[in-house]
Amino acid sequence: MRSRGHDREFEGLYDVGPDVHDDAFYDEEYHRRGPIRRALGCLLPLAILGGVVFGGYQAYQHLINNFGSPSCKVVSGNFDYQWDPEQAANASTITDVGLFKLGLPNRASDIALTTALQESKLRNLTYGDLDSIGLFQQRPSQGWGTSAQIQDPVFASTSFYHALVKVAGWQQLSVASAAQAVQKSGFPSAYDAHTTQGETLTAVLSGATPEGIGCRLDSATSSTAPAALVTKLAAQSGVQATASTSSVTYRAPNATAAQAIGAWAVAHAQSDGVTSVTVGDRAWQRDRGQDGWTWHPATSPTSSGSQVRINLAGR
Repeated sequence: MRSRGHDREFEGLYDVGPDVHDDAFYDEEYHRRGPIRRALGCLLPLAILGGVVFGGYQAYQHLINNFGSPSCKVVSGNFDYQWDPEQAANASTITDVGLFKLGLPNRASDIALTTALQESKLRNLTYGDLDSIGLFQQRPSQGWGTSAQIQDPVFASTSFYHALVKVAGWQQLSVASAAQAVQKSGFPSAYDAHTTQGETLTAVLSGATPEGIGCRLDSATSSTAPAALVTKLAAQSGVQATASTSSVTYRAPNATAAQAIGAWAVAHAQSDGVTSVTVGDRAWQRDRGQDGWTWHPATSPTSSGSQVRINLAGR
């Protein structure tokens, strides 16, 4: 049996201070720390969180700039859409055939693009319902041309426009109604879902919305020969450009037309090895990162806002 003296001997041995559950103790300790230490105590977790967020953002930017498929962004007003380079190139071909080669109003391009978005998602398909093929899912058996002809985007677009202008009052019809009048689809209401996209593409590719298209693309080491690009541009738009050893230039009748041809060149940059497009004092530069989606001040401007210069890789 332990004595009372023994208990007193060890009394207070493990008494390390105030009761840790004592509110008065916490209050005293809080004030003893001072305002600076208290502020640091609050800011440290925020700093750590900020570092995590910033690091995550940097990682996201790295992924955006270095990974993922090539893409083209089309922006007009409040509308912003992305397509892959094949779709963008087909859209520009459809627009240029209608507006420049055939001289039709922008409304025709709205209708044609809306139709192609619904029928093929702007892809030159080799298959479809029954014998339907191509951008507009036209059928050889219905007199649209041979399979080879229909799969030529210029031929298919031209055929669509020729059929469109034969529709009585087509300019007064809604976009979807005009598309249905040409296509005679089993799903006439389906065109409505693509009207805004079609109109946005027309606004940009017609030049009405300047600098509205940019494409993020991998670097190019080869390209279409300048003379061959001049021929392609003439076939799709009817305009006559000039070839040099490493570039193509075109002097447009006005700034809007120059913007349209510049947009055409950006849209075809993937397939033709275009490295930059300059219109006046603004330029698009081929880039894998997000800079490829936008235009910037030109390092070597053209002589005016109505002149376009298209530079090609490997020349």
